[in-house]
Amino acid sequence: MAVTEPAPPRAALPASAPPARRGPGPAGILRRQSLRESARTYARSLPIVPVRARGLTIEGADGRRYLDCLSGGGSLALGHNHPVVLEAIRKVLDSGAPLHVMDLATPLKDAFVTELFATLPPALASRARVRFCGPAGADAVEAAVELVRTATGRDGLLACTGASHGVTEEPRATGDLRVTRLPYPQDYRCPFGTGGPEGAELAARRAELLLADAGSGVPLPAGLIVEPVQGEGDVLPAPDVWLRRMREITEARSIPLIADEVQTGVGRTGAFWAVEHSGIVPDVMVLSKAVGGSLPLAVVVYRDDLDAGEPGAHAGTFRGNQLAMAAGAATLAHVRRHRLAERAAELGTRMLDHLRAVAADHPQIGEVRGRGLMIGVELVDPEGPGAGPPPPAPRLAAAVQRACLDRGLIVDLCGRRSSVVRLLPPLTLTDDQAAAVLDRLSDALARVLKPGRPESDRP
Repeated sequence: MAVTEPAPPRAALPASAPPARRGPGPAGILRRQSLRESARTYARSLPIVPVRARGLTIEGADGRRYLDCLSGGGSLALGHNHPVVLEAIRKVLDSGAPLHVMDLATPLKDAFVTELFATLPPALASRARVRFCGPAGADAVEAAVELVRTATGRDGLLACTGASHGVTEEPRATGDLRVTRLPYPQDYRCPFGTGGPEGAELAARRAELLLADAGSGVPLPAGLIVEPVQGEGDVLPAPDVWLRRMREITEARSIPLIADEVQTGVGRTGAFWAVEHSGIVPDVMVLSKAVGGSLPLAVVVYRDDLDAGEPGAHAGTFRGNQLAMAAGAATLAHVRRHRLAERAAELGTRMLDHLRAVAADHPQIGEVRGRGLMIGVELVDPEGPGAGPPPPAPRLAAAVQRACLDRGLIVDLCGRRSSVVRLLPPLTLTDDQAAAVLDRLSDALARVLKPGRPESDRP
């Protein structure tokens, strides 16, 4: 399939380029980075030097333009340099307000919390408290774990296979915290070999039996932490029926349920918060990425009766970022007022349908899945050994990512084996932009997956 969508016009980017200055060009900058920085992830797979950006579009130092479906790992709900975010930041800078005040009360923080509460599930908002911690999602996860440990007086934690709650492989805390992994239901690689509602019920039943069996070796835990859609873990949406069952199981045993909405929140999945798809109300929500409007901010929202910590518990120096609170409040309000979550649901359905039609022609695409504008395409080796679904094909996924970059499209790789091509476009994506993204991705897939492809495109 040929690429037919023209590149966005230059007017889509800021009118003036950065002032010229002496120094290395793009190749020199990349070479110096490789020598001086431990750049082990995006810098290796996406060798570009961004200098300007607006909305979906990034311009590199070499003048090339790219459609960015990485979106800062999902932190750019409104894309790059959205006017409402820039205006909010400029107002703070021009006002002379302090930029960093630890946890002191400020008008900007008050406005952010007010806007945040307006978006929460009403049953949680009516009893909610917030805790600001360090600025990253991993900080918020650890703060949430400490919160429920203190409130319950228990040490253990339940998490799910494939979960990635921040930079750690699994949720962790100090001391004698023990993490017990529960099966996370899915269709394509169902841990029980069934998939569908039956697989979801078996996964819930496994958790229920584990907690009911005094000889299981799993004492009553301090909490269960779950991603409504596993982001780094293969882009796996949790079945709504399973989430409802897990809510019933935890409520019956007074186990706080922690919803990790770091990547799924602020409209990404087609609801403002991904837990709304299932209708459950968690006891704790962990928020970061988009909630800061592209700037570092992390928040723990929790039910008031869990507020048992001592003053200063799991605080962190950079928990009072006023620019992030202003940008975050502006982003939350814009997504809410313009119903961008509903837009993400509609557009995401169309994009998933298109990619599933493409997958029908390529046995190397094991599954297309996702929710809203959180989309994954798993690459597999259809001739690989073993029973069940074909084995993941990370080298093939890497080749698709390179082919996309050659076509001016930035995509991510994720999953336990880096075999899933992931799309996280901004919620402001237009119909024409979505068509351009799909056209370029489809062309890259066809190029890499067809027999006799060029050596440069081979994994």
